[in-house]
Amino acid sequence: MTFQAQILTLYPEMFPGPLGVSLAGRALDEGKWTCNPIQLRDFATDKHRTVDDTPAGGGAGMVLKVDVMAAAVDDVFEKAPDLPILAMTPRGKPITQERIRALASGPGATIICGRFEGFDERLFEARPQIEQISMGDIILSGGEMGALMLLDACIRLLPGVMGAPDSGYEESFEQGLLEYPHYTRPAEWEGRTIPEVLRSGDHAKIKAWRKQQAESDTRLRRPDLWERYKNARD
Repeated sequence: MTFQAQILTLYPEMFPGPLGVSLAGRALDEGKWTCNPIQLRDFATDKHRTVDDTPAGGGAGMVLKVDVMAAAVDDVFEKAPDLPILAMTPRGKPITQERIRALASGPGATIICGRFEGFDERLFEARPQIEQISMGDIILSGGEMGALMLLDACIRLLPGVMGAPDSGYEESFEQGLLEYPHYTRPAEWEGRTIPEVLRSGDHAKIKAWRKQQAESDTRLRRPDLWERYKNARD
């Protein structure tokens, strides 16, 4: 099954962008996923192809017009009704690795890239199938960079994209923890040595050490993750 990526954007030239190189680029060439950026202005009805207007109630910036956005969403939904529709917005639900893995196991996604001050709220009221997604507590110039992040996270999980099939399961967030620290040769560098347990050849001890390090680092660096991890075990 080929993973289909449809991107509604004012800047289709941004895609595939960095996803055209490295693992994602090779997967694109091999047909493991497809990239279809769609120009939002094609759904505007006036001669100037207007997609935004001033915010109701006043204020800075511009807001994406609900009629234009709805026309675009309806068009892509009609053509690919099996694809979930995701809107990139800081008002959305923070993405999780669990959601990424679910998306990667499906047929693909339609991603709407926000711009300016964002979307007219009536879009989400009228089209409840749209899932509002946030890539974190940051503000970007537009949803395109967030869409690239989301797609990269999905594409690397597609069958045959990563060299080692199990490598994706031993990473940060997959088990509810940050990943354990890594080391490689030389064994000593600037007076710092690789932990002895990693050179012992005792796989049981190495596994226990890695789990302890993952738990310790998560507790210190990401107490929010640590609380969720503890609650899930209780």
